[in-house]
Amino acid sequence: MSAEIFRSLEAARRRFGPCALAIGNFDGVHIGHQSLLRETVRCGAASNVVPAVLTFDPHPTAVVAPDRMPQAISSLEQRLEWLEAAGVKRILVLPFTPELARLLPEEFVSEILINALETRAVFVGENFRFGNRQSGTPEVFQDLAARYGFALRFMKPVTFRGRVVSSSAIRQYLEAGRVAQAGRLLGRCFSLRGTVVSGHGIGSKQTVPTLNLRPAADQVVPRGVYVTETRDRLTGRRWHSITNAGVRPTFGGNELTVETFLLDALEGETPREIGVDFRHFVRAERQFPNPEMLKAQILRDVGRAKAYWRRTAKLVQPASSIY
Repeated sequence: MSAEIFRSLEAARRRFGPCALAIGNFDGVHIGHQSLLRETVRCGAASNVVPAVLTFDPHPTAVVAPDRMPQAISSLEQRLEWLEAAGVKRILVLPFTPELARLLPEEFVSEILINALETRAVFVGENFRFGNRQSGTPEVFQDLAARYGFALRFMKPVTFRGRVVSSSAIRQYLEAGRVAQAGRLLGRCFSLRGTVVSGHGIGSKQTVPTLNLRPAADQVVPRGVYVTETRDRLTGRRWHSITNAGVRPTFGGNELTVETFLLDALEGETPREIGVDFRHFVRAERQFPNPEMLKAQILRDVGRAKAYWRRTAKLVQPASSIY
């Protein structure tokens, strides 16, 4: 059964609970988020209530401090897909407005968690703050949970190789081009997805033909050249690929584009919707004196990408029997 998604508080009212509720932005739905969601689902099963999520769109920082708004790791569509995959059965995407930001902590609890969503248990990260000017501290939340009669659990952060797993840590890895490290914290490859758009016609004429994807303006994009895997989101076809994310400096570009060259033959129709999974950093984007030198470098990059996939294939092959 897929999750039921509500886009407003009124739509969810009296149809959402009783529930065990995870609250957060869940940007990237990384392995720390996944741990919190597992506890929410486990609590729902043990208590015979619906495991559910309350998330926000736009990100609260976009409303209360837009100058500090971070770029997103994932689109809302991706977040919803991964939240559903974690096993929650109801998701409320609450529009974050100035009016919501002004709610006092008790108003948030009484009007939203209790009256609208019938919350029986809440799961949040230990640094969770809510309400007007973030006045809903853990101490305040614990007092409200006791008064309104719901269980409250603050989840300790998950660490990976000594580093706390967080959306900000993943952004730092992506901005540095360290997509493999970001993928370990995400629990999956970092991915961009969207509609295939027309390029400038330069690649097919002067270098190599590519599938071009224009990323959302608010999404973080790792700059450089990467080994990738490309998926046709409508048919499920997959190709090994190499992707350049940058501004095409050799051709005087200034607009960020994501250009993907397929290592495998493209048979059939050109895909209209693609997802690009970033696997391995190859090199930084740089300007070449002319298109011929860029094309030669692309062909060298293709060789490195093919070598990567050959190594990967060897790693996943079953061991030979000794009998």
